[in-house]
Amino acid sequence: MVKKKKALITGITGQDGSYLAEFLLEKGYKVYGIARRVSNPNLNRIMHIKDKIDIISADIQDMASVYRAVKQIKPDEIYNLAAMSFVPVSWAAPYSTVDIGGLGVINVLESIRLIDKKIKFYQASSSEMFGKVRETPQNENTPFYPRSPYGIAKVTGHWITINYRESFGIFACSGICFNHESPRRGLEFASRKITYNVAKIKLGYAKELKMGNIHSKRDWGFAGDYVRAMWMILQQKTPEDYVVSTEETHEVREFLDIAFSYVGLDYRKYVKIDKNLYRPAEVDHLVGDSSKIRKKLGWKPQVSFKQLVHMMVDADLEFLKKCRPEEII
Repeated sequence: MVKKKKALITGITGQDGSYLAEFLLEKGYKVYGIARRVSNPNLNRIMHIKDKIDIISADIQDMASVYRAVKQIKPDEIYNLAAMSFVPVSWAAPYSTVDIGGLGVINVLESIRLIDKKIKFYQASSSEMFGKVRETPQNENTPFYPRSPYGIAKVTGHWITINYRESFGIFACSGICFNHESPRRGLEFASRKITYNVAKIKLGYAKELKMGNIHSKRDWGFAGDYVRAMWMILQQKTPEDYVVSTEETHEVREFLDIAFSYVGLDYRKYVKIDKNLYRPAEVDHLVGDSSKIRKKLGWKPQVSFKQLVHMMVDADLEFLKKCRPEEII
């Protein structure tokens, strides 16, 4: 009988964590997740697989609890997806953002170093590390210039991962993922904010949508495609870092146009620009050069930008049709 591989996911209750857990279960893994003990845990994204995974109570900011979790599970692979992931909020909580994104990574890597250096480690790095971009498109060698506490935290975690790989021989890799969305994205993110409000407007629950800078450009992909890349990165013989992207760039305005058009509406009649929603420091033209992962690992996205937007609008329409009016926010 072949022994099941064991994977530990930090941030398993988030968008990426839920898709990755599903993917690994399909691959035959025994899946564990780390979640902080809170009075009302948000397990919405993993309720459909909750009976197939084990949730361990731990806090990535607390070394002792991380160490205990890793020692208890003895996983073959660890995927560190925990983060203060909403960029604007990182300005309101810079200390905890950097603590989770920087010291949290050290806690996991130190646990690997002390318990078993054969454990493979994946760090969720981000295109936000490029910030005020030094070149376009951005690849694995593009210098970082983060423009938010979130970006700074991700740069910290990225370099710590490289340092532990080079210093201790740990199989530690980073996937520098560009924006990836899904119906499981939080409502605070621009993509989901758009599709959720398009559904509300279409169903008569709202009359307008307030947006910030609709000329910001992003490289948007589907989260399900990106978690497949995460797994592929850890299956290689040598640990390396990879940019994961669609290699396409789209303005927020295009996202709005596709989403509203899909339900037969003109976004210009409903979208109101609110300067208060602009970032303190906007990132520039983010578009990834993912040629390395495409050539070396054979990865490529399977869901197009338009398919992604339509998927999210469909999901929000279906969700809102099941809600009572008083439940809709």
